[in-house]
Amino acid sequence: MSGPLDEGGDFMKALLLLDDGFEDVTVHYLWYRMQEAGWGVCLASPVAHILTGEHSYRIEPDTTIHEINPADYDLLLIPDGSCVERLRLREEAVDVTRTFVQDGATVAAVGHGPQLLISAGVLDGRRVTCAPGIRDDVRAAGADYRDEAVVVDGPLFTCRHRDDLPLLMPRLLLQTRVSPRN
Repeated sequence: MSGPLDEGGDFMKALLLLDDGFEDVTVHYLWYRMQEAGWGVCLASPVAHILTGEHSYRIEPDTTIHEINPADYDLLLIPDGSCVERLRLREEAVDVTRTFVQDGATVAAVGHGPQLLISAGVLDGRRVTCAPGIRDDVRAAGADYRDEAVVVDGPLFTCRHRDDLPLLMPRLLLQTRVSPRN
């Protein structure tokens, strides 16, 4: 395997949170692009059964969120889709998200993904973009909403829509290569 290494010489790992109702294109794009770049990608869900996306694609998670130690990962990926509504109701998903942000780790959220960041209470004062339908929620959480394809605020990457993913990935991969998690 070749790809980015963390400071300990191990291959870098991304954690992709998902649940039923994930936005199929977003999840598969993130999953495969990270693997192409040499990353290990772990799919984690609150439940240990096969999940179904909004367009009926099925994915079996690698593990449950409850079993995750955020310190074992260099990057958190939060996809778009109605799965975010389910994830934000699960305290273990909220806790993992909050830990990543509080530890200064890289986090990327697409479309409705910032809803999980809202529930984690980590958007106050941050610059973000999101799906237009949740922009008022993002503002109410104290974030500086930007109607842009991709917004980067330190280690927090937000992407407005799946159509903007080709603008997100080069920036995300460059940043994580330059500044891996400590």
